Amino acid sequence: MTLSQVGAPGESRTEPDAPPPPPPPPPPRGDGRCAAWPIALGAVAVLLALAALSLSVGAGEVGPGRVLDYLLNRHGARADSRLALVVGDLRLPRTATALLVGAALGVAGAQLQSVTRNPLAETGLLGVNAGASLGVVLGIAVLGIQTSYGYLAFAFGGAVLASTLVLLIAGARGGSPMRLVLGGSAVGATFGGLTGVLIVNSPEAYDRYRVWVLGSLAGVEGWTTLRQLAPVLGVGFLLALLATRPLTALALGDDLARGLGHRPGATRAAVAFAVTLLTASAVALAGPISFLGLLAGFLARTVAGPRVGQLTVLAGLFGAAVLTGADVLARVVARPFEAPVSVIVSLVGAPALIAIVRSRRTAALGMADPAEPAPVRRSEPPAPKPDLVLRRGAWSLLLPRRALLASLALAAALLAVVVVSAHAGQSELGLGRTLQAVFGYGDRLDVLLVQKFRLGRIVAGLAAGAALGLAGCLTQTLARNRLATPELLGVNDGATAAVLISATVSGTFGAWWAGPLGALAAVLVVTLVSGGLGAQGYRVLVVGLAMSALASAVIQVALARRSLNSAGSLYVWTSGSLNGRDYAVATPVLIGLAVLVPLALAAARRLAVLRFDDSVAASLGVDPGRVRLGCLLLAVALAGLAVGVCGPVGFVALAAPVIAGRLAGPARVPVLGSALTGAVLVVLADTVGRVLIGGVEIPVGIVTTVLGGPFLLWVLLGRKGTPA
Repeated sequence: MTLSQVGAPGESRTEPDAPPPPPPPPPPRGDGRCAAWPIALGAVAVLLALAALSLSVGAGEVGPGRVLDYLLNRHGARADSRLALVVGDLRLPRTATALLVGAALGVAGAQLQSVTRNPLAETGLLGVNAGASLGVVLGIAVLGIQTSYGYLAFAFGGAVLASTLVLLIAGARGGSPMRLVLGGSAVGATFGGLTGVLIVNSPEAYDRYRVWVLGSLAGVEGWTTLRQLAPVLGVGFLLALLATRPLTALALGDDLARGLGHRPGATRAAVAFAVTLLTASAVALAGPISFLGLLAGFLARTVAGPRVGQLTVLAGLFGAAVLTGADVLARVVARPFEAPVSVIVSLVGAPALIAIVRSRRTAALGMADPAEPAPVRRSEPPAPKPDLVLRRGAWSLLLPRRALLASLALAAALLAVVVVSAHAGQSELGLGRTLQAVFGYGDRLDVLLVQKFRLGRIVAGLAAGAALGLAGCLTQTLARNRLATPELLGVNDGATAAVLISATVSGTFGAWWAGPLGALAAVLVVTLVSGGLGAQGYRVLVVGLAMSALASAVIQVALARRSLNSAGSLYVWTSGSLNGRDYAVATPVLIGLAVLVPLALAAARRLAVLRFDDSVAASLGVDPGRVRLGCLLLAVALAGLAVGVCGPVGFVALAAPVIAGRLAGPARVPVLGSALTGAVLVVLADTVGRVLIGGVEIPVGIVTTVLGGPFLLWVLLGRKGTPA
């Protein structure tokens, strides 16, 4: 199955000559205990060595010998106040926290993967970390919470809400693995947008958040916080241990599990509660650390196979070892500063995610089914109305009636949105005076306000929205999958990271050309790593998620290294903002659209042919590989230009083609309609962000993210599945 064959309802999902699926892996020999437990003992030895290294490395110039003196209380070492501070109050609590947090995330990842039968199930990818983060930020920004129990309470509430939503979404129509991941992406995006709303206009909250969100153990001082959260961690570990036997029975199927005396519903609820306890405690102690549960579960499954008991124990050991080792590296790679531990874990976890989706074992799990095919309709669909044909002599022009009417309606909506956006603001400017000022009539001050300040921002939004809508149309049509959008393929985050890197190197911000270059680099990495343009659809999407996670880590590190004022303004831009954008900024995108839109219109006809399989397209004179490459480059250039103007405005590339396709009908590639819809969405979201809260401006990217998460859920849960 290729990328262009994923998720199309009512169409054949495999070619007639498609190779048979790979055979399942052979059953393991013996019970596996002789192979797993020696490795567990080796993992314990490695863990002890890493713990000793963690106690020996850090500030204070206290070496291993002095640490050992303190631990054994030799030569009265514990009477040394400086040694007691460095070892007893700093390094010992930090090492113990790393061990417990790593074990908690490892066990949570293994349990979640077992109960969902999905090797991609991980608290970070499934939005649980985002829910816990939203809870903590809500407590910090709204209620001023500063205690560890306060962090835990809010993190626990957010994690419970996120995990409940994701599991409900995944189980809504069969619980396919890809649906679980994408449902987690939707919930995580919505919760991330709400987090942005809370901190974007609060410098104090953002200053605390930008350090905490990186995930770090540097703030662990003393035993107080760990002592308070240890009982909660203990309950989580106990529940996970008690759930191993029912989980083993659940792997045989619900009916057999009931026959063995277990209750599948109660087992899933117990696992969900244990995962939530462990994740919330870990987030409260060290901040959100993604990929650790995924990596620990993958390593444990490689050793122990599907045996839940051994898998859980080994995942806890591997998680503790990875986080402790990452914390040691965080202290030494950037001395005298500390690198964020979550970045180091991501550098290891993202390749592990890629290895999982490329493995033959994962391919045998049915990962390429992001949505079920739509039910077959018994009634024949109504015949489409005839298109309009314009003739003049030997020339004729075919105008699709429905697409033409949809484009005219979208153009009218766009004009209305422009007038409303020009009218919206703090000045007492009536709608009639605004309309006159748009066309250059009326009072000179009105014309100056509207045309100089508001219309420049509106034009920038129109250009960026049209580019994003068109980029989404190209990628979705190319993949025949409504979820194959630039942001889910890592393009937006790659472009954003490139712009920030160029600003760091040059010292000036505003290099729009860095956006397309970063987008091109991201899509090249995703395409090559996933196996090329003809790779299986789930591979491209999941590798894109890994690329986005790595680029997001780079973005957070770049922001954390800047002063508060500089980081605050850049954070607004990285959230997607039109503040301060004008005609000069929009000009490169307008020039790009003038060149790329005609090319996209020319490619639309060939793209429509690619809705059939490659053999049919080749018989019609279309080179599938060349068309895919050309359309992918067009989409990357458009998305990169848009990011260079207003930052990563999420979900516009997802929603615009879907809406335009519904209006224009399924027979056409809605190139022009997608561009118009994208422009309407960006300008409308920017207007909502300016007027929703009096005196406070919410960046357009946060508005689209908050609204785009539910839209993605609608696409996932819709009866028509996920195709373009």
